[in-house]
Amino acid sequence: MDAPEDIPELLERAGAGDAQAWRTVVDRFSPRVFAFLRSYTRDQELAEEIAQSVFCTVARKLADYEEKGRFEAWLFRIALNRLRDEMRRRKRHARPMDADVLADVGPAARTEVRASREEIEALHAAMEELPEQDRLVIDLRHQGGMGFQQMADLLKEPLGTLLARHHRALRKLREMLRRRLGEEEKP
Repeated sequence: MDAPEDIPELLERAGAGDAQAWRTVVDRFSPRVFAFLRSYTRDQELAEEIAQSVFCTVARKLADYEEKGRFEAWLFRIALNRLRDEMRRRKRHARPMDADVLADVGPAARTEVRASREEIEALHAAMEELPEQDRLVIDLRHQGGMGFQQMADLLKEPLGTLLARHHRALRKLREMLRRRLGEEEKP
């Protein structure tokens, strides 16, 4: 994996048509984009479809892209726009979401955290209850693996505001989970 300081060179080579550099870009960033999309859509096939669309757009525009340390924000902006377009399109034709979203994806799976079926279902239900902006911040951070500054750039919000929103969203989520699982409030 390239170090962050190697990103501009990698993107320039990929934009100039270097197939190996393009594969490296896709290998490096697609798991996080896919994890974010899958978490948000709860549908593996839809997440794959949107992720492919995202990387097709990146491939088309990369030759004109000028790296200024904001590639990930640009990439996730494309993903977010594609996701919103698809959700608007599908809103008229609601489909049930995949109940096993957290089974094998995201940072929790990598750290060997195992949750019971009841806990996973409670988390899904609590996430659905969150306002869209709170859910988006949690998904970008914990499924998309984005840093707070990258998220601030992507969402065009001040860093402090985003940090506070993330903190409040996690607190809301924690309270909803405790309520759903019948746990008592811990000091």
